[in-house]
Amino acid sequence: MHVRPATPEEIASWDSLVAASPDGGNIFSSRLYAEQKQEQGGYTPHFLLVGSHPVTVLEKNAAPFGRYWYLPKGPNVTSTDDFFAVNKALADYANTKQVFVIRTESELDRSYRPLLIKNGYRPSRSIIPNPSTIVLDISSDKETLLTQLPQKGRHAIRRAQRDGVVAKAVEATPENCRIMFELLQKTAEGKFGMRPYRYYTSFWQRFQHAGHGQLFFAFVGDTVVAGAYGLILGHKSTYKDGASVRDRPAYGASHLLQWTLIQWAKEHGATLHDFCGSPPSDEIENTAHPHYGIGRFKLSFSRHVVDYIGGNDLVLKPFAYALWVKIGERLYHRFHFQRTKDYYY
Repeated sequence: MHVRPATPEEIASWDSLVAASPDGGNIFSSRLYAEQKQEQGGYTPHFLLVGSHPVTVLEKNAAPFGRYWYLPKGPNVTSTDDFFAVNKALADYANTKQVFVIRTESELDRSYRPLLIKNGYRPSRSIIPNPSTIVLDISSDKETLLTQLPQKGRHAIRRAQRDGVVAKAVEATPENCRIMFELLQKTAEGKFGMRPYRYYTSFWQRFQHAGHGQLFFAFVGDTVVAGAYGLILGHKSTYKDGASVRDRPAYGASHLLQWTLIQWAKEHGATLHDFCGSPPSDEIENTAHPHYGIGRFKLSFSRHVVDYIGGNDLVLKPFAYALWVKIGERLYHRFHFQRTKDYYY
């Protein structure tokens, strides 16, 4: 396969090219996401055509180890043959750019991981937080889809509607972004790390302005009790962020909010909704799993748990990579946090 940089015209329509990929593409492989990571994460984006495959590359200069390449949710392929072919061509190209490792994050099934290991790939940490997730087919009409939901989710939606909860799309104004951020802070306490406010507001406003994102609030009276942010690219929608008050004044507010997000996604052409993260399928009922509660909420919409192959490193310079794994990545994470107060490198 031949590798070349995309032309300005191709970059201008990059997200459409990604959405036309064999796996339907992914919002995290989009140009919008690359621009977000460039502005807020210090990455340098590269938009490459590997044969006919659009590949989004995020690069960091990790001196003295070399250059680190990351393919967010990529390559967007559906077979291991294409996965190996695309990465082989990409590796040959990257070898001329002082790249020491390429981190892939394809949505191939987890069952292929032994094959990747056999071919020299090293399992690594996934960066997008859905190596396992729950998905829902939303292609049917609204009433049919509602009746097909698990009883718990259906009951929660109807209960919230009956009790006067109002869920609706809102603009990502500075005021609303602050409300959403504070909800996230309360939800995150002791459970997960937070990015700085500037990252969230930049993300929410960037994607909403481009028509690929939407902020939603659930209200009880005039009080915001839950918030959610949805993303869409092609036929796929994604539940990006969600938060709610701890003392919930109405049952089912978060369910009605998610249902409203799904209706928005359907209106914009989505047929598959990704709840973006859950325990793996073999631990979905494990109450000790740190994401058990998150999984339980999402299971009230769908029982379809998917395990992706997750992060895998294609090593180009073994010595530099070994040092990177031993000390380099940890030091870069620490430096990044000290400089930006952002947990996520």
